[in-house]
This record gives sequence, C-alpha cells and structure tokens, in this order.
Amino acid sequence: MMGREASSEAGFIAELAARITAGKSVRRKLPGGGRIHVDRLLPFIVIHHRRRTRSASAALGVASASPVYAIWPMQAEGDAFAYDLIESLSRVLKTPLGAFLVVELYDLPVPETDKADSADPTPYRFQVDASDHRDAQHAATALKAALGQLELERQTPRIDPRSVGQDLVALPADTPRLSLGIPRTYRTPGGEGVFPGVLHDLQTGVLDALLHALCGVVAASSLPTPVHYRALGRRGFIRAARHVDHQLAEVAGRFDFLLSVSPINTAQAWEAFRDGGKDQEPIFHYRPLTVDASREKRALYAIDVDGVEDPVLETLFREKQQEIDLQLTLLQSRQTTRFRDASVMLYGRVDDRLADQAAAVLAALQAKDPNPTDEEDAPNIADCHAVRDAATALVARYRKRLDDFKADISLRDDVAGLMVSGPRLMISRHTRMRATRVDPLLQHEVSVHLLTYFTGKQQGLQIFRSGLAGYEGIQEGLGVFAEFAVGGLTRERMRLLAARVIAVHAMIDGAAFLEAWRLLTTTHGVPSRTAFHICARVYRSGGFAKDFIYLRGLLDVLDWLGAGRSLNPFWSGKVAMAHVPVIDELNERGFLRPPAVIPEFLDREDARANLDRAAGGLTLADLL
Repeated sequence: MMGREASSEAGFIAELAARITAGKSVRRKLPGGGRIHVDRLLPFIVIHHRRRTRSASAALGVASASPVYAIWPMQAEGDAFAYDLIESLSRVLKTPLGAFLVVELYDLPVPETDKADSADPTPYRFQVDASDHRDAQHAATALKAALGQLELERQTPRIDPRSVGQDLVALPADTPRLSLGIPRTYRTPGGEGVFPGVLHDLQTGVLDALLHALCGVVAASSLPTPVHYRALGRRGFIRAARHVDHQLAEVAGRFDFLLSVSPINTAQAWEAFRDGGKDQEPIFHYRPLTVDASREKRALYAIDVDGVEDPVLETLFREKQQEIDLQLTLLQSRQTTRFRDASVMLYGRVDDRLADQAAAVLAALQAKDPNPTDEEDAPNIADCHAVRDAATALVARYRKRLDDFKADISLRDDVAGLMVSGPRLMISRHTRMRATRVDPLLQHEVSVHLLTYFTGKQQGLQIFRSGLAGYEGIQEGLGVFAEFAVGGLTRERMRLLAARVIAVHAMIDGAAFLEAWRLLTTTHGVPSRTAFHICARVYRSGGFAKDFIYLRGLLDVLDWLGAGRSLNPFWSGKVAMAHVPVIDELNERGFLRPPAVIPEFLDREDARANLDRAAGGLTLADLL
C-alpha cells in the first residue's frame, strides 16, 4: 500500500478497531473484497481465505455464521489488506481483553482417488493445528474433543495435524492462532455437486464445536465467562435474516389458512342434516380462495434462505417454508381426496396408543353418564354477545400489562365456535355454551393463542408470532391445559376432545362422514349435534387431520410437566415442543426477550394448585 491509498486503508482499520473496542457492532465490506462482521466485543476472530470458485464451502459457511469473522477472496491486494486488518485487531484488542485468538478455517482438498463411480464416501477427517501460545493450545485440545463427537452419516471423524505445505494466512509468528481444516464430505463423488443435508449438518456441528472450544479463550480474557458455550453465538439479526423473515410472513399473510379450509355454512348444514333424517351426507360451502397457490409456491421458494448466516435460524426458516408449502398444497387440494393425504403430511396420524386412550375416555364417560345431552341445551347458557364481552374484558386486562396487546374481537356468521387467527378472535354468532365454560375457553383462546402471538411479536422476527413449524400441537395442548388449570375441563369437553381423535382416526382409515357420525353417536354415546359438529370439522375440505392434536397436545403437556419441566419456553411465542432446545440456545445468545406477559391464569391460586398436581404426574384418567 502506498500514499493516499495506504492512508485511507489505515484509517479504515483504525475506525473499525475503535468501534469494536467501544463494544459496537460492525458489518463492513473490505476494500479488497470480502467482509468483516463483529456481533460484539469478543476475544477472537474467525477468518476464511475464500477460494475463487462457486463450489459449496463448509469453511465459508461456518465462518460466516460466527459472531466475529473476516472473509475475503484469494487475491494479492485483498490479502495484504486483510493481513493488516487482522494483525491490527489482534494487537489492539489483546491489551484490553487480556486474550485474543485468530481462528482460520479452510476446506480440505478432495482426495485424488475421488471418482464419480466410487461407492466410498469422502474421508471424514479434520485437520487441527495451533500455535505454541497457551490459549491456542487449550482451544485446540477442546476443539479436537468436540469434533470427535460429530458423527456424520454414520461416520466418526479422524483428527489429523495440519498437512505440510498447507497455506495459512501470513501473520506474525507470535499471534495466538488456531487452524481448522474441514473435510468436503458433502461433495458428490467425482464432481462439484453437493449433498445439502450433509453440508448443513457438518456446518452446524463444526460451528457448535468451535464455540465450545472458544469458551476457554473467553474465560482467559477479561470478559465474563459465558454460562453456556452457545451464549457465544450471535446476538443480533443481520439484515438477510430479517429480509427472509419478512418474505415468509408476506407469503403466509396473503392467505388465511384455517378460514380457507373451513366451511361457512356449518349451522345451516346441521339444520338440514337434522331435518333430513340424519341419513344424508351434509353439503358444505367454502369461501373462494384469495390466492393462486401455485404462484405463491413460486414466491415461497424464490426466498433465499442461504444468506441468513446462522444455522439455527436457517433451519427454522426452512421448516417454516416447508410448512407453508404444505398449507398451499392443501389449498390446491381443497374438496378432493388428496386433501386428506396432505393434511396427514402436515399434522401426522393418530397412533394406536392415542386412539386407545381416547376410546377409554369415552367409555369411562359413557359409564358415568350413558345419556348425555348437547351442551347447548344445558341451563345457564352464554350466547355470542356474552362471550364477546368476557373476551373484551380479558383482553383489556392484558392491555394493562402489555400495551401492544391489541386484539381484534368480532362476531361472524361464517365461522363455527371460536377461532383465533393472528391477532383476531372470531366468535360465531351461533355460539351457545354453558356460562361456566366461558372463562376456561377464553383462557385457551386468549391466554394461550392470542398471548403467544403478541409475545412472539416482541421477539424481532415475525416467525415467532406466526408460529414456528409444527407449533400447533403444543399450542392446543397448552390451551386445553389452561382450561384444566382454571377448573373448566368438564366431562363434556373431555368427551369432545376424545371424540375428535376417534373421528380423525376413522377419517384417515377411509370412513365416510356418516360412518364416523354413527360411530360417535352409536358406539361412543356422543350427542347427535355434538357429533355432527365434530365430523364437520374433521371432514372439512375433504378430510382435515388437525383435530386429534388437542388431546395429543394435552398428553404432551402433562408428560412435560410430570418430567419436572417448566412451561416458560412456550410463552416466548408460538413454538413447538421440539424447538425448546432452540429457544434455550437463542435465550443464551441473547436473541430473544423474556416473555412480555405471561398467562393471567398462572396468577390464580387454584391454577397454581393444579399446576403442582400436574407436576406430580397426571393421566387422562386422573382428569376424569
């Protein structure tokens, strides 16, 4: 570097060093090409000297997912500037931090024996090397141990020293440094193709191992030792993550899935079924679709998830992408035999254990009350206006805790019962229920479904308010548990939930509407109108498998509490049970905020007592 150019680049480096030392985040393009990203002040930097090729690179993926990294292309001018930058940061930051480690990642070459017709996988081995500095040696030891646990495609790795002649970044000899060579096991034999699942698993595992190893460097510095090594991961969303999140929300927001697959004439269909002798298949009508599902699928898969630079977020976005795809497939298949199969792909099947438990619940209830009546015919009935008033009062109480809790409550003719969609609570004008059921049902709809929408809205990414893929099972389970917690899980409600399981099981096995209705009424003693409404939900649009998840979700919640676990992770937004480790990690990394508000029923003395009962272990029989 000479003259004005050298002065300019020196100023660029000095400015970056000053920002980083002050604890500010940095994300800048480098003058010679590439980028530096600093999430926050940490005693290390991950670097990658990028090859000039379009081939997939695990080293590039791991580096770009790191909280502090520098990436630049292989070219003389870029190298000179990058070396100066890294050397300067190492020197400037080591003094206040007391430690600083440079970690270089590189891709190992493909073996010369690699051939297109080879049945043998690329050797699964890493290369790890470190300078003589104590911190570097300790990090290398920890890294080798963590990498040794990374089984990939049924292979366990071999850890080798750096190959002689392997090019490394030219830094002063006394710079504490660690190098990691990553195998290209994700490459298809004899070519430049990629096994994407293997690449993703390798990158995720290596990043995890690297953060584990870097914990010791942080402990040796003046910074607080992290509670968990994953707390070293990124804390800030980059623009690409927000953009992907926004695009997914845009596609999902162009259609209302549940409204699109639900009939608009359930009340009228019941009257026709009743007056017609209950021996004719009902005819249901649906809203015209507001979207072209094929066009939305093209938009969905035009979203580039690869640039998110965070394996955890990338996985969440891809799962959501696939879930939206299945919902669009359901819209394309509405009122055809394909709809049932697509709904099973989305929600799963009723297993034999759950079907047996549901049948046992119905048998026990039938023994207690062999001639039950429809709940709508009971005394002390609340109509739609009473439900709306109670919902309005409950939302107002939440507004005092969280000003953004702005739910829209409306009465509608085109829905059955109560339905939550986003920030909206829709109440059918035909609603009639026992007055004692109003509070438990609103705790389900408002204190779980609406609440997690608004707490998820506080998290910075829309996916937490719209719902991570597969969230509905635990959401409905939490909703039913809320009914139990406030003492409102009645025999009628348990009969309804168990009957839904039986109806879905029959529908998936090929039973027609009338067969399922007769099975419920004749075999299991479900009242006629209740059985009709259950079957209307289960057979909507061609066969909708969702309704068995209420009872399954309740069992999942009871098992969760019985194992001594807390429900706290589920109040951060709409998350699936499988995502709790992810939520824990994102909390450790500072990504997520504590829930802005928690369900009000948790403050009730009777609910706390029921929560304690559940923690001691409860079965469905106990609930009866």
